[in-house]
Amino acid sequence: MSARTLSVRCDVDIEQTRHSFHAHAVPDGVALRPGDAVLVHDVPTRIAFGQRLSCECRATVRRAGPLARFWTRATSIFSLTTLYEVGFEPHDPAALEAP
Repeated sequence: MSARTLSVRCDVDIEQTRHSFHAHAVPDGVALRPGDAVLVHDVPTRIAFGQRLSCECRATVRRAGPLARFWTRATSIFSLTTLYEVGFEPHDPAALEAP
């Protein structure tokens, strides 16, 4: 591994239920910075509907160089406007129940 590449432990949380559909990977002991890339190894790619999985995996963190870090920060300001298109509705548990 080079000085710009680290191998670390990673906590993974995957859920596919009627309440949530997400996958989170959090490298342990590493502060991620703009432009850094994380590759998670040997993580399950599919779970059945209604399941939630939490596990530990290995991850490779590739640090961005100064130019890539600058470019990521500069372009992220313009990409922020895509978040304005997201709509939020109140959570109504009764609406999720089958008739």
